[in-house]
Amino acid sequence: MRGIRARLIIHFGLILLLIVLVLEGLFYWAVHTYYFGTATETLVTRATTFTTFINKYAGTYRLKDKARYILENVSNEEYAKVEVLDTGGKVLLNSYGFQTAEVIDTPDVKEALKNTTGIYVGKSPQTPERVIAVSNRLAYLGETVGVLRYTISAEPLYAAVYRIAMYGAGVGAVVVLFAFGLSLVIAKRMVDPILELTRAATQMATGNFSVRAAKRYDDEVGTLAETFNYMAEEIGKNEKLKNDFISSVSHELRTPLTSIKGWGETLLSGGLNDPEETRLGLEVIAKETDRLIGLVEELLDFSKFQSGEMKLSRERLDLRDVLEDVRVQFAVRSHDKGVALQVVVPDAPLPVAGDANRLKQVFVNLLDNAFKFTPRGGAITVTAEETGGWAAVAVADTGEGIDPEDLPHITQKFFKGRSKQAGSGLGLAICREIVQLHGGRFRAVSRLGSGTTVSVELPLAKE
Repeated sequence: MRGIRARLIIHFGLILLLIVLVLEGLFYWAVHTYYFGTATETLVTRATTFTTFINKYAGTYRLKDKARYILENVSNEEYAKVEVLDTGGKVLLNSYGFQTAEVIDTPDVKEALKNTTGIYVGKSPQTPERVIAVSNRLAYLGETVGVLRYTISAEPLYAAVYRIAMYGAGVGAVVVLFAFGLSLVIAKRMVDPILELTRAATQMATGNFSVRAAKRYDDEVGTLAETFNYMAEEIGKNEKLKNDFISSVSHELRTPLTSIKGWGETLLSGGLNDPEETRLGLEVIAKETDRLIGLVEELLDFSKFQSGEMKLSRERLDLRDVLEDVRVQFAVRSHDKGVALQVVVPDAPLPVAGDANRLKQVFVNLLDNAFKFTPRGGAITVTAEETGGWAAVAVADTGEGIDPEDLPHITQKFFKGRSKQAGSGLGLAICREIVQLHGGRFRAVSRLGSGTTVSVELPLAKE
């Protein structure tokens, strides 16, 4: 199969060749018309002028007398062959002084007998020579008695036209060759960037996502190179995301599984004889199992968000009820860890159109993070209020805070920053996705060592 370069050269060459042929044809026609038109016009002028002179000053002469008079008055410098013909086309006399008695019936003679100037360009009836002939009638007392015919050879004209046409063909050939070389350069400039893109795509297919295509020109191919580089960058990010995902999930799964396996072996080896140890082991196993379930649920949610399959079961609800459920859920943890939990809600309802389970998932995740990073004796405050058509909820803690360098990235998938706490790094990313699906806004502010405040704003439901 021919490549783009070969097709460009062939198509460009054919188009150019067709243009050159058309121009050559027009040039040949113009030169031919000019040379033959000029020669014919000159011959017509000479023949008509001389015929008019003869008909005027020898109008009373009979045809034979006219022929002798014509022969006597033909200029010695006349280059055309002059012939006198009778009405039957028989040559009575020519300018060489010969009476050939040949019969000429070319179109110019017939036209002259009809009292018009006849012109003929073609082969001579007697020889294969090409000629130009002009004929006019000869009159005697107003009646047509013969024809005065001027003839010149057209061979020099044809030779001149042919020579000029060959020069033109040579110039056309040079133009075609030059254009062919130019088409090679143009095709190379067009195809080389595509070949580079092909090579870059081949390297990317082997797993080299750092390869980039050079943008040579600011055209469609340049735009394609930019798009390719953007694609390579995104694939590289996704590849890193995949590796981070595998690393994070492997670590997060290994820890609880190790605890479960260790306590399972301990209980089996102990024979279940010690009730306290058995109870402690079962509590650890249950706790680690819940941790595994939470991790798997986060991964399932992440998968749904990535594939766009997350669906919300929207209903009109009071956001205060969701926050109350969350307060009750974390009341025991607040007591056990020694961290004060306060939920402040307005007296008026906070109606939103949303998925109660997904919104509860958001606030549970935010409070879970707050308890993880808030030491004993600290406090967590959940504040809800209506502001400008929005239901605004802020979860503030007095924990260790977030490093300023990590803060812009905390909602990125699998990002854990400098935190040593266990987790998949998906919690806040999923929270932000859920809030955005509700048409809301999600943001976080923090000062290292002074705590963190995460704000969730949801549009109020219309009546």
